[in-house]
Amino acid sequence: MLMVLLLYKWLLLCSNLFSGPASPTPAAAVVHPLYVSVSEINYNATDKNLEISCKIFTDDFEKTLSSLYNKKVDLFSPKDKAETDKQVSEYVRKRLVVKLDGKDVALEFVGFERENDAIWSYFQAAVPAAPKKVDISNSILYEAYDKQLNLMHVSVGGTRKSMRLNYPDKEAKFEF
Repeated sequence: MLMVLLLYKWLLLCSNLFSGPASPTPAAAVVHPLYVSVSEINYNATDKNLEISCKIFTDDFEKTLSSLYNKKVDLFSPKDKAETDKQVSEYVRKRLVVKLDGKDVALEFVGFERENDAIWSYFQAAVPAAPKKVDISNSILYEAYDKQLNLMHVSVGGTRKSMRLNYPDKEAKFEF
């Protein structure tokens, strides 16, 4: 029962972290006790497409990108949208690696958008058949935070499975 209560409190905290004011808060003013990303991976059987969305706190993401590119990165109001798209795309694709049935998947960047104090980035890949096995290597924000948690939800054929990775663990395996 204690484990259920702790899980409930943790999930409640995470849901509060990703809900916020209707208007965006400047990234520097955001304070939160956890470092969390959420990746949703869905196999769309109708379109024969793998759809991936990745949610990352804007302040953490900007800090990490600024450090990697040695210049200030502003994801709320980018000066050069094409350059920022490239930075977001490269960053996530290097740290969220997906294999379906043992084969690497080339993720195509669709774009990103802000939602309150977080950034959603979107990717897709053509996949001819529903995978039986999904392997993911997820090290998002690991270079910045040793308390990083990466949540992953994978859906194939109407079945949804989830996993949480705590730094430094980065490998997740799902079977359908």
